[in-house]
Amino acid sequence: MPRKSAELAESRSETERVDWYASPEGRRQTQREFERALRNGTLIRSAGVRVPRTNPKVLEALLEQAKLNATRPVSIRVPIADIELAKRIASRQGVGYQTVLKQAMRKGLRRAG
Repeated sequence: MPRKSAELAESRSETERVDWYASPEGRRQTQREFERALRNGTLIRSAGVRVPRTNPKVLEALLEQAKLNATRPVSIRVPIADIELAKRIASRQGVGYQTVLKQAMRKGLRRAG
């Protein structure tokens, strides 16, 4: 049976490894490895079965679809009057005011673009 100090060292290195993979650098490295394996056709499932190469257009479509559902927190200054108006509209519609603001932004961006 290993000594407790060896067990602690192993668990600490495991924790450090997990922390690294959770860091931005670790996520970028994982993404690069995934893309490389996908390009080379060497992406494997957990059972070790090779996955056939996927059509790049299908992957692009999936990524675009994922971007539509993904969100990123941002901080912007909005006039108080606009926030109050959004809250009044939200209470009439039965949704949150942030939802109303997001819908308004989306409509405005579509018109501008």
